[in-house]
Amino acid sequence: IIKMIIIGLVQGFTEPIPVSSSGHVVIASEILGLGEQGFTFAILTNTASLCAILYIYRKDISRLAVNSFNYLKTKNIRFKSDFYFVLFIIIGSIPAGFFGFLLKDYIAESVSMTTIAVLLFVTGAGLWLIRNFKGNKNESDITIKDAFIVGLGQAVALTPGISRSGATIISAIAVGMKQDTALRFSFMLYIPVSLGGVILGFSDFLNEPNKTDLAIPYLAAFIATLVMTYFATKWFMGIMKKGKLVYFSYYCFILGVILLIFF
Repeated sequence: IIKMIIIGLVQGFTEPIPVSSSGHVVIASEILGLGEQGFTFAILTNTASLCAILYIYRKDISRLAVNSFNYLKTKNIRFKSDFYFVLFIIIGSIPAGFFGFLLKDYIAESVSMTTIAVLLFVTGAGLWLIRNFKGNKNESDITIKDAFIVGLGQAVALTPGISRSGATIISAIAVGMKQDTALRFSFMLYIPVSLGGVILGFSDFLNEPNKTDLAIPYLAAFIATLVMTYFATKWFMGIMKKGKLVYFSYYCFILGVILLIFF
C-alpha cells in the first residue's frame, strides 16, 4: 500500500508539469520493484488527476459552459469569445481523440528506460527552444489553426514517455499564446482527452482480474494522486506566472542522463 501511495504521489506531482508522468511512473515502479502497473492503474490515476483539474478549473468550466449556451441562444457578442474558446478546445481535442482510438493498444504498452531518457531529451529540447518566447495571444486571439497545432502536440504526447502538458504548452507558446493562456488552454485540452481515455479504458478496468485484491492499494493510490495533482497544479501555475519553464528543461536533461548511465 505504501509503495502504491508513492506511485500515486509521483503520478500526481508529474501529471500537470512538463516532465512526463507516464515516464516517471515507470521509473518509480522500477525503483520500488513493483514492475509494470498496467493500463488499469493508468486509467485509475488519470481519473484522479482529472478530478483535481476539474476542481481547480471549476469556475472557468462553469463560465465557459454557461456563456457558450447563452451565445448559442442569444448570439450576444459578450459571450462570443467563450463560445469560440470552447469550440477551439473541441477542435484541439480531435487529433488526440482520433489517434488515441486508433492506437489504443500501442499506448498501453510499456517503454524502456532508454526510450524514456530519449523522450525526456526531446521534451527538454522543446522547453529550451521556447524559453524566451513572449506570445501576445489571449483566449480571444486563438485561431482554428492554433488550436489544431496544439492538438497535434497533444496527439504526439500519446506516445508513452512524452509529456502531455509539455507538448501542449510548447505548441501553444510556439504559436504565439501568452504563457497564462497557454497554460489554461493546455489544461482545458486535458479534460476531454482524459475523459476519452477513461471511457476507452473502462472495459479494461471492469475486466481487471485482481481488482478485488487491489481495491485498497488502488484506492490509496487514487487519493494520493488526487491530492498531489491539486497541489502540483497550483505550484506549476506559479512557475508559469514567473516564466521559469526553462528549469524543467534542465530537469529533463539531467534525468535523461541519469537514466542512460544507471539504467
